[in-house]
Formats: sequence, structure tokens, C-alpha cells
Amino acid sequence: MTEKTPRRFIEEIVSPACNGDRAVIAAFEAVPRKLFVEAAMQAQAYEDLALPIGMGQTISQPSTVAHMLSKLELSPSDSVLEIGAGSGFVTALLSFMAKQVYAVERIPGLLEKARKTIRAMGIKNALFRSGDGGAGWDEFAPFDKIIASAGANSLPKALPEQIKDGGIILIPVKGRLMRYRMEKGAITEEKGAPVSFVDFIGS
Repeated sequence: MTEKTPRRFIEEIVSPACNGDRAVIAAFEAVPRKLFVEAAMQAQAYEDLALPIGMGQTISQPSTVAHMLSKLELSPSDSVLEIGAGSGFVTALLSFMAKQVYAVERIPGLLEKARKTIRAMGIKNALFRSGDGGAGWDEFAPFDKIIASAGANSLPKALPEQIKDGGIILIPVKGRLMRYRMEKGAITEEKGAPVSFVDFIGS
């Protein structure tokens, strides 16, 4: 892989968004965003912009992704469920920060493209499935962390059932980034910053 992540992108966009989180920065350094955008958009790959990836979907604004990953409090031993894999960019970032990533994408065409890019990078700790992200991925539950890249109207009821005690669910709900934490069988919530995502479609 010859594509390099520009230093300006890291210093001016990623680092401020994640408050200098070294694990997040290292993942962005290892995963060139240019690999996950359309050829016509590659000149804008390292700008702080959400970009179209086809089929009505977008690759999220990098500052938003960096902020979300810092809020997820990832550990190298974590198993992570990702809902709305899209281009596979966040999947790739997660693969450098966690032990195993389980990515669900409802659009088969996007999923296959993401899988191809991930394989070309030599990433081996990410599994993909096409389906309803709201249903989670019961086969591999419970997860240490769950992250969704689509805006929902409420927390899908299947997700708290698939998170470990002490685990975190990060999902945009009604235009706000919501962080839910499972503590002794009960969910606590923390309301975060306003965010804009494509609509969550599923249960």
C-alpha cells in the first residue's frame, strides 16, 4: 500500500477532533481515507467533508469519525459491532484499534466493495454481513462496543441485549450522538454533540 495519510490531515482535522487520542490518530495514520472514496472525489479525501459513495450513502466527515472513535473508549482486546459499514473506512479504522470487528451493511453492493478494499489492505480481523443492522449480529454477541454510522429515532432494542456489562453503544439518535453504557444490567445514557448522518433503516 503506497498511499500515505497527509500529516496536515492528522494535525489539523483528526487530532483536534479526538483530543489527541493516540490510538485514534494511529488508526487514521494507518488507514488512508483516499482508498475509500470514489475516484472523482479523491482530491477531497483529506478535507473535513462527508462525501458520496453511491447508492444514496456517504463516507462520514473525518472529524466526526475521529470524535466518535474517541468516545467509544476502545481497547485492543475489544470485539466491536459496527452498524452501517458503508465504504468500510470506519471498519478499517476499528480493525487497528480492536481485536475483532463485525460489520453489518444493508446494501450488498456497498458491502462487497468495502470487503474488497479491506482485503486489499491485508486486514484479517474484520467480518462482514449484509442485513438489518438494527438486529445486531447475535451469532457473535455479546460485544464490548457497538457503533452505528446512521441516524436513528431511538436505540434499537436488540442492541442492549448484545452488549457486555461495562460495554458502550454509540449511535446518533434524533440528531444527537448518544453514548449508552451497560452497567449491571441497566443502560445509562449520555447526550453528546449534534451530528448529521444518513437515516438508520432497520428494526
